[in-house]
Amino acid sequence: MKTLVSLLLFALALPAHAEEIGEVSTTFHLLSPNDKVVVEAFDDPSVTGVACYVSRAKTGGYKGAAGLAKDPSRFSVACRQVGPISFVKPLPKQEEVFKESASFVFKHVRVVRMVDSKRNTLTYVTYSDKLIDGSPDNAVTAVPVSGQRIPLK
Repeated sequence: MKTLVSLLLFALALPAHAEEIGEVSTTFHLLSPNDKVVVEAFDDPSVTGVACYVSRAKTGGYKGAAGLAKDPSRFSVACRQVGPISFVKPLPKQEEVFKESASFVFKHVRVVRMVDSKRNTLTYVTYSDKLIDGSPDNAVTAVPVSGQRIPLK
């Protein structure tokens, strides 16, 4: 039983996994996959009732098909209240809630939740990092929480 509880707590601490909502082609390639913009959704793992939508470019062509392409560091994020908000646990001031690979070699798209206590708002920023240097390209969105205070660690 103790092991089951430990595994459950560990699973709650992991960043969310996204589900693909859809995609649009941006560049046509005759014999290989097109370049596209993909929209994915994920639920905040620590805040019930908040979902985030991330759009990002995915490189097609032969390199994209083989998983060797370097996707551009251009994306956006929109997080919204999709149901009654409740908190699974007290939140840290800042926490990574989503991470997904964006290239074959050490590049990730990340979403970090920041708590704005003064305004009682959950703020989400998306950016990419890379082993040597990341990108300053980023996007931000915010979800106000009304009727209750955000519990902090």
